[in-house]
Amino acid sequence: MPVGSLRRDSPLVEPLPGALGRWGSAVARRGRLVIALWLVLAAGSAALLPGLPARLAPPSLEVPGSESAVAAAVIARGFPEQGTEQVLLAFTSATLRASEPGYQRVMAAVMSAMAARGDVGALLPLPDVAGQHPGHAYALMGVHGDEPARQRNLPAQLATAQESARRASAGAVSVTILGVSRAFAQLAHTDMADLRAMETMTVPVAVLLLVLGLGAAGAALVPLLVGGAAILAAMGALALAGTYGDADSTMLTYTVTMTLGLGLDYSLLILLRYRQARAGGRSPQAAAAHAVATAGSTVTWCALAIMITSCALFLVGVPWAGSMALAGLLSALVTLAATLTLTPALLPRLDGLLAWGTLPWRRHDSEPREPAWVRGARHLMRHPVPYAAAAVAALLLLALPALHLRTGLHYDRATLAGTDMGAGLEQLERDKVASLTSLALPHPPGSAPVDTGALSAALRADPRVSVVSVFDNGRDLTLMLLADRAAPDSAAATAFLRDVRERAARLLPAGQRVLAVGPAARLRDLTAGALDGLWRVLLVVLLASFTLLLITFRSLLIPLKAVAMNLLCVCATFGLLTLAFQDPATDVNALLPLIVFTIVFGLSMDYEVFLVHRVHEHYRRTGDNTAAVLHGLRHTARPITLAAAIMAVTFSGLMFTRRLDFQQGGFAVAVAIVLDATLIRMVLVPALMRLLGERNWWLPGQRRRNASMAGTSRSYASSST
Repeated sequence: MPVGSLRRDSPLVEPLPGALGRWGSAVARRGRLVIALWLVLAAGSAALLPGLPARLAPPSLEVPGSESAVAAAVIARGFPEQGTEQVLLAFTSATLRASEPGYQRVMAAVMSAMAARGDVGALLPLPDVAGQHPGHAYALMGVHGDEPARQRNLPAQLATAQESARRASAGAVSVTILGVSRAFAQLAHTDMADLRAMETMTVPVAVLLLVLGLGAAGAALVPLLVGGAAILAAMGALALAGTYGDADSTMLTYTVTMTLGLGLDYSLLILLRYRQARAGGRSPQAAAAHAVATAGSTVTWCALAIMITSCALFLVGVPWAGSMALAGLLSALVTLAATLTLTPALLPRLDGLLAWGTLPWRRHDSEPREPAWVRGARHLMRHPVPYAAAAVAALLLLALPALHLRTGLHYDRATLAGTDMGAGLEQLERDKVASLTSLALPHPPGSAPVDTGALSAALRADPRVSVVSVFDNGRDLTLMLLADRAAPDSAAATAFLRDVRERAARLLPAGQRVLAVGPAARLRDLTAGALDGLWRVLLVVLLASFTLLLITFRSLLIPLKAVAMNLLCVCATFGLLTLAFQDPATDVNALLPLIVFTIVFGLSMDYEVFLVHRVHEHYRRTGDNTAAVLHGLRHTARPITLAAAIMAVTFSGLMFTRRLDFQQGGFAVAVAIVLDATLIRMVLVPALMRLLGERNWWLPGQRRRNASMAGTSRSYASSST
């Protein structure tokens, strides 16, 4: 059956290449208008960028419905003056002791100024503990509002406290605000500078790869223009979102990273098809329409894959995961729009520049002899079993360290070093009041306060506990305030919370409800929410990947093989991540698996389509499975390698940021892309396809057809580049 023809049972999306061809032709004809519209969009986005940092909020740490969220709501109702979050005012002086009258006057002045603010509730000085520095003092402060409001109010609260301390002590006593929200807000301030540093490192390398891969400096100009326009549009969209809603700094980082990588990759595929069409004698406008009609359908499929896998993150129930889902959706949508509009508009108008700066060894690109890698591919076709066994063994070996993977959420102390927040955390830990936890103990309205005597005595005798205070609102809630010596992001703090719960079950009245909130409890709930949601995300991503490939290729074994290979790639990635980052003091970020699974599966499906479409196209024409696999390798190895190299470089740029979670995420995605584009896509997949033969295109319930009718007849199979 001819490549472009349709069967009666073909998918409904078969007409897509024709529609895209007409679209590409229309855009090429009206290129000046399209370019003008993108210039206006870019200018508008650029005008919004100066205010973007101020509009960004730190990523949300609350998990709706979690114990800590419920406890915070219960305390806010029972003790309104405690607010919706409790933070610490940390005072320090190098010349005054906290017990001196002058120091106490400064504390009183600061607490009075803070109490006058409408967004601040009750303030409670904490008693000194054994071993506390004589120049340090602490006060518990309740703050009002939901999480976005608290983050917005934090800079003004900090300014009020510090200005009051400066005026009252002439600089002898300083103060800062400490808490888990403040810590992550401080981390967010580093993101914009890190983005600029990342782009400085990655863009020149990406340009070099484009020039080397395309063989000419002029040809690299189109992907760079499209990628730059896509980044401006994405950042402009985030700036608008920050004006009318919430946009966080982590979302910005991943949006820019993905948009840069996808923008370069997608426009690269259009460009390669355009150059082939021009070499075949088509006019610039006709070549642009042909490129969109062929490679444009592959780009559309790939963007759809990214969007579907990103949407799986909405199932987690953690706001942070929702931000990552929006980052993936925004990146895919913006890059798809830029690729299908700006690329065909630019190509005919820059046609004369595409060959500018052609590299000396590419001036006569006739390939007089077969490249060495093609000879290697022929050897693989003759000996598929050893190649497949070696690739699987290598991936399993790389995956072994993942058996010892530890995940957690921690303050990034290296990034916080040198800030007042970092110094404050160190001060708290030295003074043995590192973590504060509030236990909400609801009781029936009008009944006596909960009898906490036995539990309080047991906790005061615990060497880990430095402060135990008990309050009751006289109506329906008893509140216990605990300070322990372990940092809230440590395993010791998690163990302490677990011990407190076990003791409460034994020492409080039978059936008493206990709800914990505090930095350690919030980090615990966020970690648990991410890991619990991981399995839902994994299930949805696996099913979506399988279904999309099943529909695309009308085969059962192709999607099963692809899902198995992607899982193997992810496991090997986490094995290398464990080796690279995990040590006795450092865990792998608990939120990272969500990012890696969704991004890697989306990108891996892209590469699967690139390769298998070419194989399928040739197999339908010839019926020779071995020749088809070799044909697919020959025509996709270079584009896949170039696209994967650009994407890997883009994500590896995150390793040059100061935040450890970004470093881990950039390393994981870059490693996964390299493994997928080499061991899996260039060795394991072709070896297995060679072994499976005609069974590659087998589908239960469908009568085995001859080669010309095997599998799907999607007309955009020819769009693989």
